[in-house]
This record gives sequence, C-alpha cells and structure tokens, in this order.
Amino acid sequence: MQVPARARKKTVLFVRPVSALVLASALAGCSFINDRSEGYVNAPEGEPIQVPEGLDSSRLSETMPIRSINTADSRNLYPSSIPRPPDMTSEILDENYVIEELDGRIWLLVNEVPGRLWPVVSAWMNESGLGIAHDSPQLGILQSELANFSKRSRTLLGLADSPTATEPKVVMQARLAPGIRRKTTEIRVRILELEQAPEELLPWDSGTVSDAPSEQQQRALLAELGDFLKQREDNKSFSRAASGMVSEPLVRLQSEQDEAVAIRVELDFGRTWAEVNRSLEEMGLPVLDLNRSEGWLQVDFRTEDERNPGWFSWFSDAEKPVHTHTVRIQQSADAMSVTAEQQDSYGGERSSADLLTQLFEHLY
Repeated sequence: MQVPARARKKTVLFVRPVSALVLASALAGCSFINDRSEGYVNAPEGEPIQVPEGLDSSRLSETMPIRSINTADSRNLYPSSIPRPPDMTSEILDENYVIEELDGRIWLLVNEVPGRLWPVVSAWMNESGLGIAHDSPQLGILQSELANFSKRSRTLLGLADSPTATEPKVVMQARLAPGIRRKTTEIRVRILELEQAPEELLPWDSGTVSDAPSEQQQRALLAELGDFLKQREDNKSFSRAASGMVSEPLVRLQSEQDEAVAIRVELDFGRTWAEVNRSLEEMGLPVLDLNRSEGWLQVDFRTEDERNPGWFSWFSDAEKPVHTHTVRIQQSADAMSVTAEQQDSYGGERSSADLLTQLFEHLY
C-alpha cells in the first residue's frame, strides 16, 4: 500500500524535532558535571583561624596535615609524559648490611652469596689484628688467633688495656651461612673465653643465646664488619671452597598435582614465625588476629576488586578487613611446615595454594 506524499512528509517533520531534542538533552547533560580535577592546583590559600586572645588554641591543630607543595611547580602535577619509574636499586643498597636481631641472636644480613664474602671477611680479620688460626669454608667458620697478645685485637674485642697472666684466653669466631632469602648471607660473630689456647677449630653452637654485654660487643663488631664490606663492594674475589655452603635452600615450596600445599622452612620456630610475619607485611596483607604459642595467623587475602565496594565506597568508610585464610606454622619432622587454610565463608577467587605461592616468593 502506497503512503500518500503528504503523509510521508508529515512523518519526516515529526522525527526531526525528536532527534534534535535528544541531541540537545545529551549536550546539556554533559554540562551538568563540572570537571574540578585541576581546580585545587590554583586555589588560593585560606586565612588561618584567629583565636580570640585568652582562649586555648590547642584543639585547632590539623587532624590530617597536608604536605606543602611548591606552587611554582604545580604544573608537574599533570605531566605531559609518563614519569620514569623509581630507582629500585637505591632502596636495595640502603637495606644492605643490616644488623638483625631475634631471641638473643644477632647477625649481619648482606645481599651477596657466601662465596663472595668469605675472602673479604678473612681480610677484615687479618687487617683488624685478629688473624686467622683455623677455618672451615664448608662450615663457614673463621676462628681468630689469641686476642690477648695483640693491642689492636684487645681494643677491638673490648679487653682491658693491661693484660694479666690469669686472664682467660680469648678468641673470636665468625660464621657465614646462606640467608633464608636467595642470594643473601647471614654473618654472626661471637667471643669465646677459654682456659687455654685452642689447638683446633671449635664447634659452633647455633642455639647459644648471648647476654646483654656480649650482644653489645657483637653489634659493634658486626657494624665495623659491615662498614669494611661496604668499602670493598668492588672486590671481585670468590672462594670456590666457600661456595659449598650454598648447597641446599632453607625454604622449599612443596606441591601436589602442580598445586602448592606447604612451605618447608629449615629454621627454628622463632625465626620462621618472624620471617612469615615479615613476608605478610611485605605482601600488604592485613593480619586480623594471631597466636604465636599455637602458631597461626588470620589474614585477609582478598583481591583489590573484592576489597573495593565500587561506586558506593565514596559514601561509606573504608571496609574492615575480613578473615579469609589462616596461616599455620607447625613442627614437621626436622623442619617447620607453613600451611594455609581457606575459610568456608570466603567465596573469592584466591585459594590457599595462591597464598602459599605468594608467601614463598617473599620468603625466598
């Protein structure tokens, strides 16, 4: 059926005003939301609040102070190009040669393998007047000569200026061992007081806990050793014999059917507990509760999308952490076993195997 020309013309005239009305509404809607993202850059600074004379102004301090910004450089807040990434090597170097302490044990943590450090530690003992009487690169132990007959070594170890015939015989031991983290070395020192000069290398008791005066001596020695190592970072010497210390890693990820089930840590409980706490902090996981005596930690392992409530987060406070997984540390044979359990109430995408995998990467 043909439509009359007049009717077709009326139909066209009717559609065009509707289309124009929709387009006008859309353009008008764009002006409803004002872009104020750059408004604060050139905003004038307000006048400080003046408190009448005689009244207390202590309650007017800033609850959340705002860092001052150089207004002459405000254009840098909106750079025209992508900024260069930060130099991560500077942070690594700042954290090198760190003295760590746990349960009466003190060690110097160095970001280098034992084979590189063995020659430098040996040089430090020789140059400081201690000398080397016995050593074992396989065990990682260096034992000094008697410190009683050297003024430099007496001063270094804090002995009296005037030696006596009845004073104990003093030697110092340094022990290098692979750190729990890959390509790191932990260096410990201890001062031994003996009745007579040792004729052989004395065994190292890893479980020995030092008293307060000995801790201060160890900390001072490790600080001096750290400065010596830092000054000789360019030393390229390497000990093949000392490289035998890096035979077995202290941390291993155990898997079943290509899925992580546990982390084996060849350390005592105290050290394992401290390292797991450090790793969880580096991962940015909130710890809701913990019990050291029972060996468990309750964490929030949700993804960023699961933690973010979306658009409505603008109108509500930050969401509280949720207990999604439990990390357990238990004795297993001759090592510690770290496992993870997923809570039944959590239905997110992250599993216990994911938590163990990420934890292992930060542990080792």
